[in-house]
Amino acid sequence: MNNLKTLSLLTLAVSATLLTGCGDAETTIIEREPIIEQPPSDGGGDGGGGNDFLIESMGRLAVSSSQSNSVSMIDLDDGALLDTFTLSNDGSRVYPSASYRYAVVVARNADMVEFIDGGLWREDHVGHLHDYEQAPQMSDYTLSGSQPTHFVNHDGQSAIFYDGDSAAGTPASVHVISDMDITNENDSPASLMYTINMHGAAEPRGEYLLSSIRRDDAESTSGNKILPDQVGVYHLHDGEYELEQTFDMACPDLHGAAQNHDFVLFGCGDGVLVAHEHDGEFESSKIANIDAIDGLRIGSIYGHHDAEAFIGIASNRATGEVIVLSIDPEASTMEVIDWQAQEGASPIAYAFSYDGEHALILDSLGNLSILSAHLHSGVNEFEFEGRVELSDEDLSSMPEGVSFSMTVAQNGGYAFVADPIAQHVLMVHIEDMEVEGDFELDFIPANVTWLGIAEEAHDHP
Repeated sequence: MNNLKTLSLLTLAVSATLLTGCGDAETTIIEREPIIEQPPSDGGGDGGGGNDFLIESMGRLAVSSSQSNSVSMIDLDDGALLDTFTLSNDGSRVYPSASYRYAVVVARNADMVEFIDGGLWREDHVGHLHDYEQAPQMSDYTLSGSQPTHFVNHDGQSAIFYDGDSAAGTPASVHVISDMDITNENDSPASLMYTINMHGAAEPRGEYLLSSIRRDDAESTSGNKILPDQVGVYHLHDGEYELEQTFDMACPDLHGAAQNHDFVLFGCGDGVLVAHEHDGEFESSKIANIDAIDGLRIGSIYGHHDAEAFIGIASNRATGEVIVLSIDPEASTMEVIDWQAQEGASPIAYAFSYDGEHALILDSLGNLSILSAHLHSGVNEFEFEGRVELSDEDLSSMPEGVSFSMTVAQNGGYAFVADPIAQHVLMVHIEDMEVEGDFELDFIPANVTWLGIAEEAHDHP
């Protein structure tokens, strides 16, 4: 890599003994002694001291392996391997929980969701904030439902959408949880039960849940997946969400959703459905697809609480064509983002910086493109700032079934990119566009997830 500043090289040596036969187990030798919980600050827990007891930590990385059912937890402050956890199922995806304390392990084919406590969290003790630091550990808490597929976070809430199974006659459902639900092992989380299966999406918004609706006679143009075609507003009553409003505006082949401080967007075959809360009620509008994506549909949307514009992804799996769009719901506009892709590069992952001021595109060549959010002629959009080249490897040697993956710190301007070929994770300073850390692995990473104590960056109510 040329012109890339590397400030630290931290080697993570994983030493493990595999026991075979009856009662198979994995014993992992931890390189660092378990962390002890921080003691209370002077002023105690009576809420009257007024002193914040805060921990300065860059956080931790949960890195899943493509070679085994395991997740390794890495301390970003010193590069130590804290522990490695064996998962129950193959092919699990790992996400951060809504407040970034837990790694959420979603096993779609096993109808199960597991949780790993990352060991860093913050509590509001009324008179002061209190941070905690402990060794990571596997939680006993699990959630179950038919084919958990879409997982989203917003403002302290996580929504898990279970698609259901038409062959088994199992309907779709949704769980909405907070980190406190996970900590308290809440066996009756807020839920929505449908009467029919669907490949849907749900967005939690306080006491409301905006979620997809599929009519019994709905048809889909998306292969064998039956996609919804409407959006409903559900209100939480006694632990269950009840339908209060159905938007008249249709959203054919609904797939993908995201929200910011004011708007909730859903991807449709003919454009984007925009929901807006106004005077205690929700109203909807539609931004029609532009000519540049004729014949395509927006199937994925990315947003940030503090970002005015959203990123939309229109793609064609058959041809591999991918078009990245900027969507401004306030101005009701959609336009193609010129992210100045290099020849042969295809976008594979997207994210926002913790403060929403930058959008990131990771491509198939191992490049990280950095875009800045700005207002131009009354329209919020993204402008290309630069590119960080992260891989010198022979891309033809990419292990089968994996690719570069990315996560973003929520307490500072850093992105972390996992490289399956070089078997390491690079730490990139977003604003400086420089590599500032290299965490070496002895396994092929599947995906990487940041956990820790997030910094509040909201500029909006």
